[in-house]
Amino acid sequence: MVKLAFIDLETTGGSASGDRVTEIGLRLWEDGEVIEEWQTLVNPEQTIPHYIESLTGITNAMVAEAPRFEEVAETFREKVGDAVFVAHNARFDYGFIKAEFRRLGKAFAAPVLCTVKLSRRLYPEYRRHNMDALIERHGLEPGPRHRAMGDVESMFQFFERIRSEQGVEPVAETIQALLKRPSIPSHISPDILDELPDTPGVYRFYGENDVLLYVGKSTNIRQRVASHFSGDHNTSKGVQLSQSMRRVDWTETAGELGALLLELHQIKTLKPLYNRRSRAAKRLVSIALSETEAGYLGAELSWRIDPASLGQYHGLFRSKKDAQKALQGTAQKNELCNRMLGLESGPGPCFQRRLGRCRGACEGEEDVTRYNLRTQIAFHSMQLTTWPWEGAIGVVESNEAMGRTDIHVLYNWAHLATVHSEAALRELEPGREALAFDLDSYKLLVKYVMAPSHRLRVIECPWVPRPEVVWPSGYQD
Repeated sequence: MVKLAFIDLETTGGSASGDRVTEIGLRLWEDGEVIEEWQTLVNPEQTIPHYIESLTGITNAMVAEAPRFEEVAETFREKVGDAVFVAHNARFDYGFIKAEFRRLGKAFAAPVLCTVKLSRRLYPEYRRHNMDALIERHGLEPGPRHRAMGDVESMFQFFERIRSEQGVEPVAETIQALLKRPSIPSHISPDILDELPDTPGVYRFYGENDVLLYVGKSTNIRQRVASHFSGDHNTSKGVQLSQSMRRVDWTETAGELGALLLELHQIKTLKPLYNRRSRAAKRLVSIALSETEAGYLGAELSWRIDPASLGQYHGLFRSKKDAQKALQGTAQKNELCNRMLGLESGPGPCFQRRLGRCRGACEGEEDVTRYNLRTQIAFHSMQLTTWPWEGAIGVVESNEAMGRTDIHVLYNWAHLATVHSEAALRELEPGREALAFDLDSYKLLVKYVMAPSHRLRVIECPWVPRPEVVWPSGYQD
């Protein structure tokens, strides 16, 4: 078993960037026994709020003559040494210690074990894993609550109790599993994963001279970035990205849709080196079905489409070649007629018919009604989705844990704006310039907005002007 440093801090508040440490408690454990204990009050060099004094019992008078953190910093570092930094809700305590060292212009890093996560891993049947819940559930005899050594004692009793209840080896294996961390690229701060949020959003990797390398999105930024580091040597691209990376930053969103929209926008506008390009097509092609003189449904390629009437068309393709390939595949799979689909011209049976894969529409031998029904079924999955609302809508994403609301304003499969309250939505005046219909935006929004599983809250916005959505112009064969 590794050496463990059970640590608890008392502070002037909950923000590591603005609040300060008032007390430190530490107990070192190795090879089954406690090898050292250390505690000290700390002068925070700021006033302890009254409610914190009431909670902890640590008063401004008590810390007035206590050493400042800079006076105990190296003692703390030496005592922790190469031990694992163990704390309950460890990101809080570890974040405060790192912030205190940062104020001194120094770095501090240690492997971190959170006893909340340890409890969750070993006792997944329980919902609550705060210290009061552990004391009650395991029958612990706690020291003074909200005092550093008192909470260290409670944490240490929990550690000993789980070794008794679960077994020494299973607990050791669980700790080792929790301590396994991804291999952080050499030029990135080893503490980056402690800084990243467990929230939805977009993250960006930068290289030398702040060149943007990669943009990605996730419903949990920290987990997704960690997965990059875990798998960064699985491909040559991953190795190159890892070696080139110098900085990571991120933008939080209230939910997945906001992350998807922001990722798409940044890939298109910022053009990161390692993302597959989501380029705007110079000209999109679709397939239109209409009756021939004989009454059979035929197909033709269309380069001029009204975005407000997408339901009349089937498939969106970046080139004529891609559209024809789709037609050929549909014909072969469904025994449709090449001539009716515009893939052949001239008299006599089509090529599919000569192979026995066309039922004779080209020779007038298949019943018209039957052929047309088969054609409609064959193309049904390719049918485009017309915008189902009269005007713009606001799709609401609320994240209570973050205290954040994003309202994404959409019209005709285009993203107009994002605001953060219904009041702001009421006052919205988006630009009136025409929007180019974008294939990637269409695919993203149709897939997300039309999925019943997402159960979106939608606000119809008749007061928002309807911008003109223009089909891409220009020719691309």
